[in-house]
Amino acid sequence: MSDPNGLITPGQAAPGFTLPAAPDGREVGPGQFRGRPVVLAFYPADWSPVCGEQMTLYQAALPELERYDAVLLGISVDSVDSHRAFAESRGIRFAARRLRAQG
Repeated sequence: MSDPNGLITPGQAAPGFTLPAAPDGREVGPGQFRGRPVVLAFYPADWSPVCGEQMTLYQAALPELERYDAVLLGISVDSVDSHRAFAESRGIRFAARRLRAQG
């Protein structure tokens, strides 16, 4: 179900999809976390100043998200290698690095 603009409303199930998450070919998507809240954080580019700050703020909020057993999935158009370098430079942990999928 969506709102009048076609956007998914809070609490609604995300559409099924997976995206590359690691150089070894692993993929991750919201379906791997059924029963848990999933925050989908879309951002245009790893290295842009605004996006970098956005993801750093999400990282700071991660303990609060984890308190509710929520998982944060960051999604952008950059390559997996770019994501890895960006995460390492900012101290960001992505779900794929600590995937606790529930089947």
